[in-house]
Amino acid sequence: MKLVSFDGGRIGAVAPQGLIDLSDLAEVAADFWPPVGMSRIIAGFDALRPEIEDRLRTGEGRPLDTVRLGPPIPWPNKVIAFPANYHAHIDEMRAVGRLVSRAPASGQGFFLKANSSLSGPADPILLPPIAGREIHHEGELGVVIGKGGRAIRADRWAEHVFGYTCLLDMVVRGKEERVMRKSFDSFCPTGPWIVTADEVPDPANIGLVLTVNGDPRQSASTRDLIVDIPSMVAMASSVMTLHPGDIIASGTPAGVAAVKAGDVVEIAIEHVGAMRLDVREAAIGDHQVWHVGKEVES
Repeated sequence: MKLVSFDGGRIGAVAPQGLIDLSDLAEVAADFWPPVGMSRIIAGFDALRPEIEDRLRTGEGRPLDTVRLGPPIPWPNKVIAFPANYHAHIDEMRAVGRLVSRAPASGQGFFLKANSSLSGPADPILLPPIAGREIHHEGELGVVIGKGGRAIRADRWAEHVFGYTCLLDMVVRGKEERVMRKSFDSFCPTGPWIVTADEVPDPANIGLVLTVNGDPRQSASTRDLIVDIPSMVAMASSVMTLHPGDIIASGTPAGVAAVKAGDVVEIAIEHVGAMRLDVREAAIGDHQVWHVGKEVES
């Protein structure tokens, strides 16, 4: 099943006949703040599934190209991201002097991205006007939590994963705190939908490809992860309670590189989906903090 957010907070599912509106099942208005409709659907999915499946069979759909898709989960409790989670990416960062920490994700853990950095498949990536700084793409798999919990064992991970989505972790290269460099508005595109876990045959072998202007940049599989999906769930939940709708970003493979205004970034993940994102300049985002000291990457 593929679930989407569309037209400013409405919730839907994709059927052969088109998009089926499920907004009423969230029991909050589409314009309710904070926009937690999808998280409510995910939290109650087991009870709602028979009704959703009946609507997918019998409902009248509308063409996807007549709606504007937003981030599938516009307001997760948290976005948990794992850096340095592919050996080849660690090697390339070290080779250009951009890796401060020598530890992979298995030794340094994770960080959080701001909810406000989330954007959808119809939104552009907006580059802040910071002179002398590169802004890089990082293609990743987004793992969506369905059943919350704390201290989840790695061998019970599948009980807690609702599904998967495409995700980009955009970053300003530099010495500043990682969360700041990765939390600009539009720096976490997700979508185009959430694919429920039952539609992904082998989460340990999901292929990912990212191109810029049609040129291949990144290509990898989840089989190459240092901290795999079960271990990410276990590590994150050892520290904090996971909630329905939380997103775990898998970490990015080798091939990260700068983007500029006018570029088109495309990410495709096997069994999950694909997004095509325009890159544009933003009018705001500069601050003196970006111009203090010598740039060193982490």
